[in-house]
Amino acid sequence: MRRFHDGDSVEELTFLLHRAYADHAAAGRVFFASYQSPQDTRHRRSKGECWVATKGDDLVGTATVSAPHTTPTGYPAPEGAGSFWLLAVDPSQRGSGLGYRLLTLAEASIATLGSSHAVIDTSAAADDLLAWYRRRRPVPVALVARTRLTGHGRPAIPSA
Repeated sequence: MRRFHDGDSVEELTFLLHRAYADHAAAGRVFFASYQSPQDTRHRRSKGECWVATKGDDLVGTATVSAPHTTPTGYPAPEGAGSFWLLAVDPSQRGSGLGYRLLTLAEASIATLGSSHAVIDTSAAADDLLAWYRRRRPVPVALVARTRLTGHGRPAIPSA
């Protein structure tokens, strides 16, 4: 795994996100990553450190991390917590442990950036995704009602 660099294709990264989030979209869960434009990808990855996993010349995984991460007023996150987003694994790599390696990398990067906690949010309707996170350490602490994009509440999931 390595940092995304200027020679990498934002379009390829966007296509990876679309593939990785397609199952959520097919299940009726609206994740912005399933349809965002390359311009959106460029903007979202610019908000933190974007990491990628490759297989040969292909991007097969990604995660973007930030610490400390700015959260909205009232968001149930410890002050100074880091965050990660756009954690995605190409469907061809599911079950390979890549998602866990990206999660571990995200947590380690957040710690290196000086935060002792990480907080994420995701759709409360994504039961399979929530179960995956719970098997790997994080524990939901709060349900934050959001209507933007999904209409679903999103549990804030910190990990120490």
